[in-house]
Amino acid sequence: MRIVILSRNPKLYSTRRLVEAAEKRGHDVMVVDHLKCNIEIEKKAPKIFYKGEYLENIDAIIPRIGASVTFYGTAVIRQFEMMKVFSAVSSQALVKSRDKLSSLQILARAGVGLPKTVFTNYTKDVEHVVESVGGAPLILKLLEGTQGLGVVLAETKNAATSVLEAFNGLGARVIAQEFIKEAGGADIRAFVVDGKVIGAMKRQGKEGEFRSNLHRGGNATVIELTDEEEKTALKATKALGLGVAGVDMLQSSKGPLVLEVNSSPGLEGIEIATGKNIAKEIIRYLEIHVE
Repeated sequence: MRIVILSRNPKLYSTRRLVEAAEKRGHDVMVVDHLKCNIEIEKKAPKIFYKGEYLENIDAIIPRIGASVTFYGTAVIRQFEMMKVFSAVSSQALVKSRDKLSSLQILARAGVGLPKTVFTNYTKDVEHVVESVGGAPLILKLLEGTQGLGVVLAETKNAATSVLEAFNGLGARVIAQEFIKEAGGADIRAFVVDGKVIGAMKRQGKEGEFRSNLHRGGNATVIELTDEEEKTALKATKALGLGVAGVDMLQSSKGPLVLEVNSSPGLEGIEIATGKNIAKEIIRYLEIHVE
């Protein structure tokens, strides 16, 4: 197959691993910076122009689209789809998963367990927001935040109302979320490919840190999911229509609660923690669906 990996940096671990896995399985692979693609729209003749040539005879793409460039990255995926190219992550699923508020609504409707969440349009009744998620401590998240940035633990009611008022004053959209104390600063990431969990890890935040993101200095260990955790990860992925996803969950007294479903999950943490060749599984997913 001719495979295009949409990535702005060919040196990133995930991009390199996907290139290696594709080449090892005999495929022709090319890394394309989606921000440098020209999209040419014409009746029944969609084209993509990149670095002096048209991208033609492509069988499949693997989008690695950063959150800050979702709009243009999605447009490039959509153009490939119009050219009848299979995408590991569809344009529609990427949009759904990147909109935190919309994705939570979709997951709730699908019956997926979630921490209690409240979103308001700059309400002045911030005390009611705090009470609605069970009071302090609670989590406040910027809708546009990634990798643990824009996430605040408000330990008291006064702190929570102050932070909410500050965010409102800045015109920043924020969601308030129930704090799951029993999770102990850890979460689970289940890596799903083509409707199967192919690896899972538990990420523990460093001491004194409630965020478990590896970018924030957390560490990861391999974990065996319970049946309920596996079922939750698969239900969440299916609800958002994702072929490849990283599902982040908390272990709570109410069962697994989904925090987020990531449509461009990094491979480094999960491959190191589990010792599994996740990149190879993604390439095999393309092979099955392109055939």
